[in-house]
Amino acid sequence: MADTMLRTSGVSMEPPRQSALEKFRADYFGRPSDVILTLGGTALLVYIGWTLFQWAILDAAFSADVGPKACEAKAGACWSVIAARWRLMFFGLYPYEEHWRSGLACAIAIGVAILSCVPYFWAAKRLAIAWVLGFAAFVILMRGGIFGLSEVTEEQWGGLSLTIFIFAAVALIGMPLSILLALMRRSSTPFVSVPVGLLIDTVRSLPLITILFTVAVVVPILVPSWLQGEKLYRVIAGMALFFAAYQAEIIRSGIQSLSSGQDEAGRTLGLTYWQRMIYIVLPQAFRRALPPTINQMVITFKETSLIIIVGLFEFLASGNAAYGSGEWAFAYVEVYVFIAFVYFVFVFSLSRYGAYLERRMRIAQH
Repeated sequence: MADTMLRTSGVSMEPPRQSALEKFRADYFGRPSDVILTLGGTALLVYIGWTLFQWAILDAAFSADVGPKACEAKAGACWSVIAARWRLMFFGLYPYEEHWRSGLACAIAIGVAILSCVPYFWAAKRLAIAWVLGFAAFVILMRGGIFGLSEVTEEQWGGLSLTIFIFAAVALIGMPLSILLALMRRSSTPFVSVPVGLLIDTVRSLPLITILFTVAVVVPILVPSWLQGEKLYRVIAGMALFFAAYQAEIIRSGIQSLSSGQDEAGRTLGLTYWQRMIYIVLPQAFRRALPPTINQMVITFKETSLIIIVGLFEFLASGNAAYGSGEWAFAYVEVYVFIAFVYFVFVFSLSRYGAYLERRMRIAQH
């Protein structure tokens, strides 16, 4: 009765809202134990932050002119190893006088990735053209042999440029393959869906290291030499298949989350199967499967570091070589911190772009 009278009189039944400051005080200083934990945790974080700042900035050596012995004697980080060995880390075994080609190829790959973030290129045809042309320019610059460029074989590729090349190639091959596998697994024909389902489940049950060893070591034993191809391209094919198997299940889940009315509406309009897939089903499936798709891309970029075990000189292997010489052996922490920072920049940029796409598509839906 009292509640009814309060509602009819216009008096709000909701508790008064706390301001941000009041909520902060209640959460972190509400009880004596909260005060102790808050102050103690803050003091610990300040101490750790200041110690890292001293090591990384204040007491660190940055110039390449600082020799290994002088750098080792400093109390802080020896970033001089990065200044002295950055070419090896970024370009690996690529010929020194041709480093500009490797750097330009990386810039083109990054530029294509940035163009992919522009809404104008979100049409499938424009996006495909941009990636195919960018990838072709990357290969021409790296390999040479035409347009007056000296030839550089794949065995000499390395560093960050090789990591970017493998990631781009895996995404370029694996994404269309994953769409095809997802659609074939959903086929109503058992002769198609069963073998494809068995392939996907088999690949997903194997560790990536097993697949890398198979394509790098086992295939040359079982396959004639004229069918083997370069080890680099066999590794890319294995990683693309591994990526496609996982991504196919992500796409299939996105398709299955759609109501059957979407496909039925396309049938009513007289659209063919592929028209319904391209214009109705797949765009909505990708929109719903965007978060796990971005996550799969992030995982794939980090998994490129595993190719070190089959003898390819990617970014992590180049980092190992950068401090592997006796004079810089003490600076391994700085090298790995730098490698982690580069990986963080790429992965964080990719995840932020994924978040931007989610917001953009959510607004478009409303």
